[in-house]
Amino acid sequence: MEAFIRGIGNISPQFTYDNSMFLEDIRTHDATFMKCVEPNYKEYIKPIQMRRMGRILKMGVTAAGICLRDAGIEMLDGIIIGTGLGMMADTEKFLKSMIDNDEKFLTPTSFIQSTHNTIGAYIAVMLKCNKYNYTYVHDNLSFESALLDSMMCLEEEHERNILLGGIDELTDIYYKMTDRVGFWKKQAIGNLKMLEIGDKGSIPGEGSSFFLLTGKEDPNNYAKFSGVNTFYNPESINEVRDDIIKFLETKELTIKDIDLIILGLNGDEEWDFVYRELQNDLFKDNVQSYYKHLCGEYYTSAAFASWLAVNILKRQIIPQAILLNKPEIKLPVKNILIYNHLRNINHSVILLSAC
Repeated sequence: MEAFIRGIGNISPQFTYDNSMFLEDIRTHDATFMKCVEPNYKEYIKPIQMRRMGRILKMGVTAAGICLRDAGIEMLDGIIIGTGLGMMADTEKFLKSMIDNDEKFLTPTSFIQSTHNTIGAYIAVMLKCNKYNYTYVHDNLSFESALLDSMMCLEEEHERNILLGGIDELTDIYYKMTDRVGFWKKQAIGNLKMLEIGDKGSIPGEGSSFFLLTGKEDPNNYAKFSGVNTFYNPESINEVRDDIIKFLETKELTIKDIDLIILGLNGDEEWDFVYRELQNDLFKDNVQSYYKHLCGEYYTSAAFASWLAVNILKRQIIPQAILLNKPEIKLPVKNILIYNHLRNINHSVILLSAC
C-alpha cells in the first residue's frame, strides 16, 4: 500500500507557499508563538468568496489550490483532511456572540463555519466535487488517520486522485487557555533556540499542508508515502523501539535502510526524553533531524514534516537548519522516517520514499 505525491501546497510559519523555494530563508519568530506567513489571498480566492471566510478557511482553500495547481489536477475523487482543532476562531466567535447577546439574535455564519469539516466541504463546493469527503479529528493523530484513509482508497482504486490535508490554526484564546496548564514556554526564546533551553513547555504553531495523492507512477511525482502506523500509550521506551522496528519489517526494511530520521522534538524536556533515548539507541547511526523549530507544536504538525520530507526526496537536499547530528550524508536519500508523539501518549511513524 503506497501513495504517490503529485502535488504539494503548504502555508506555514516559514516561507513555504511558493513551491519554487525550499527553506532558503528561515524565518525567526521571537514571540512565544508562531503564526503562519500568509500569501496574498486575493491571488487565489475571489474577493466575493473571501468576504465571509475565516482565516483558517482561507489558509486551507489556498493551500489546497496551490497543491492542485502544482499537480495540474482540476477534478478530485476524494478530499480527506485531518485537523485537531478545526475552525477554532469561528467556534470562539459564535460562543462569544451567544454570551454577548444573551443567546438571542445570533447570526448563523459563525455557527455554520464552526464545524470541523467546513474546510473539506468548502473545497468540494468550489471544485463542484461530490465524491468522497471526510475529515478526521483524532487529536495529534488526525493527519495520520487521514493519510491512512487516503492510502486505503488508493489501494482499492489506483486511478483515483485524492486531496490529503492537515490543518490547524492558533488563536489567542486557545493559546491563553493551554498556556495556563503549562503547554508553552513562559518566555520568548526564539524558535531556532527551541532545544537550547532545558525547561518545560514548547512553542505553539499552526499550518496548512496539502498533498495530491495518486496510485499511478509518473515522472512528475515528488515522492511516495510508503506507510503509516500509530501506537498508543507505550509502557516503556523498549516498546516504542520494538513498534518502530516491527513497522519497518512490514515494509521489508531495517533501521539501516533509513537515510534520514525526522523527529518531533519540541523543546519540552518533560517529554523530549523519548526522542533522546531513541537518538542514543535505535537511531544512533542514522542522520537525525527535527522540524518543530520551523513550524511550532500543533496537532497536525506531522503534515509539515511530510512536506519537508517530500521536498528532501525530490530535491535531494537536506537543509542544514534541520540537522541534529553531523554524520556523513550519503546521497541519494531514498527513505525518510518521521517519528512524532504527543506527551508520550499518541505515537506515530510515517515512511516516505523516493519514486
